[in-house]
Amino acid sequence: MKIRVYYEDTDVGGIVYHANYLKFCERARSELFFNSPLKPFSDDGNFVVSSVNAKFLKPAKLGDLVLVKSEVLAIKHASVVLKQQIFNEKDELLFSADFVIAYLCRAKVAKLSGELVEFFRQNSNF
Repeated sequence: MKIRVYYEDTDVGGIVYHANYLKFCERARSELFFNSPLKPFSDDGNFVVSSVNAKFLKPAKLGDLVLVKSEVLAIKHASVVLKQQIFNEKDELLFSADFVIAYLCRAKVAKLSGELVEFFRQNSNF
């Protein structure tokens, strides 16, 4: 998913504020669902980030067009492990993170449905 870096994404020096890399990754995960019949939040359940291991490698700057690439690393009983990376227009890696997203139903950890497992298998790179 391509994202333009706007002034609101940066600090006073025009560099992307560190928390916004996490937001860019969240947008990419949300878009995966918005472009499908499934929804990230429903009465049946929802996903939450249960852990993240992030590395900030190079800065993105005001006006840059960045690309968020995502890969499903593992599908577990009640969670999915994702690697999400952000690249600049020169294809330089700026940010990399491993996310564990847990599935909750009524605020309790719940087993992924067969439909969700198949969804992540079919969308292993997005």
